[in-house]
Amino acid sequence: MAPEHNSTRHDRDGVARAALALLDEVGLADLSMRRIAGRLDVQPSALYWHFSSKQELLAELADRITAGIPRDDADVLTTARSIRDALFTYRDGAELVLSTYALRLGSSYAHTALEAALTRHGRSDAPERAAALLHFVLGHATLVQQRMHADSHGAALDDHTIDVTAGLDRIFDLGVAALAGESSGADLTARAAPRPSAPRRDPA
Repeated sequence: MAPEHNSTRHDRDGVARAALALLDEVGLADLSMRRIAGRLDVQPSALYWHFSSKQELLAELADRITAGIPRDDADVLTTARSIRDALFTYRDGAELVLSTYALRLGSSYAHTALEAALTRHGRSDAPERAAALLHFVLGHATLVQQRMHADSHGAALDDHTIDVTAGLDRIFDLGVAALAGESSGADLTARAAPRPSAPRRDPA
């Protein structure tokens, strides 16, 4: 049976926007096609007029999450930070982008931005370094979001610290500097944008 289609009620953009809103509310694990369809008041089969599979929809969400990454004249650390901050914009954003990247789905905004920044920085092996940096950024951001999620549910270890992510900005900068081929983060940091605010916590 062919899926129902009612273009007056939803379109591809509307499905993606509804999915992103639900991602923020329920997290990646509970982001089902049935739940998205319920938000749009349609049958799940209607979504397949716009996305052939859930994987294609997730790839679209990953592209939307990373679409705002600067790709002009930003330096390496600023670019890496902007990718991290984009991942922090949505609940489980890092995990979602990591999963689509692992399956080679969606666009390569983040990798392209890092490669361009490394090329401007004079690295002849920019594509390989960009891949290594992206792996680091995705892993680091996933770790931070999981820590924040655990803390918001009272599952983090009580070590009497106020911020469960304390010190991770410095670790992030050091990792970026090392993978970019710098002996320290000083050269990269000197040209970077001011440190962004901490990622928001998941709703309790």
